[in-house]
Amino acid sequence: VFQGRSKGARYPFAARQVLSALLEMSKFNITELLQRVASTGTPVLAGVGVLAGGGWLASNSMYTIEAGHMGVKYSRFSGVGHSVSREGLHFLLPWFERPIVFDVRARPHTMTSLTGSRDLQMVNISLRALCRPDTSKLPDIYRSLGLDFDEKVMPSIVNEVLKSVVAQYNASQLITQRELVSRMIRQRLIQRAGDFGILLDDVAITHLNFSPEYEKAVEAKQVAQQQAERARYLVVKAQEEKKRTIIHAEGEMESARMIGDAIKANPGFVELRRISVAKDISTLLAKSANRMVLSTDSLMMNLGSDDSALKAGAKK
Repeated sequence: VFQGRSKGARYPFAARQVLSALLEMSKFNITELLQRVASTGTPVLAGVGVLAGGGWLASNSMYTIEAGHMGVKYSRFSGVGHSVSREGLHFLLPWFERPIVFDVRARPHTMTSLTGSRDLQMVNISLRALCRPDTSKLPDIYRSLGLDFDEKVMPSIVNEVLKSVVAQYNASQLITQRELVSRMIRQRLIQRAGDFGILLDDVAITHLNFSPEYEKAVEAKQVAQQQAERARYLVVKAQEEKKRTIIHAEGEMESARMIGDAIKANPGFVELRRISVAKDISTLLAKSANRMVLSTDSLMMNLGSDDSALKAGAKK
């Protein structure tokens, strides 16, 4: 409810202001105003739209493949293409085509498998393989496996090959013929991976462990073998000592016999031996730092008395 400033006013003051504003607006032609805006704004909007569309097409029609990667194109009309794109800048139709980029560098995969040997021993074997996709089969790999082809294929074929190869050898052969086992695993694994378009650059056995019971049995066997070898050595040593004792006794017996024959043939042989022994004793005493007085009779060095006794006996 509006109240005028004077009691005799016919219309309220605010109502008069609104009516005057409406009369001023009625003087303009609304249709003409809209036509002017349309005639000047349409080219501007069209230019902005063309520039934005051209920028979008330019940014989405090119893609770059980095080093160590290769790609294929997927089309909404024909699916995965047969051509393979190498490193560098490439072009495509936006929205209709999109790139699929593969990492073709060798990647390591380490897998562990618990399997049994031919003599029913449980073996825990670890294998490390370097794998990469076959670049000529990238479209087929993407259709059947996808970009994570190695994660889908490698664990299953590695377990299969390890179980089939290890089952052909005994536990001891897995240790002594490790190179042969590794070569056979490599050959079979390369053949199986080739069926999926995967190439293997290297395959190696990294760890080979047996059950604790088997390791204890092997250790006990080694200890027993060492003890047997030692006992065999002691027997051979005793036999050699026996032979040496017999040979020494035979030598002493032959020496005594020869000395007895020499004494019988020449009584002066005993005196010659006494002179030789006395010479050795005197040499040792001359080199000794100790000085002592000993009886020449006890040292068999009283050669002069024996000579006089022999001469006296000879005169008689």
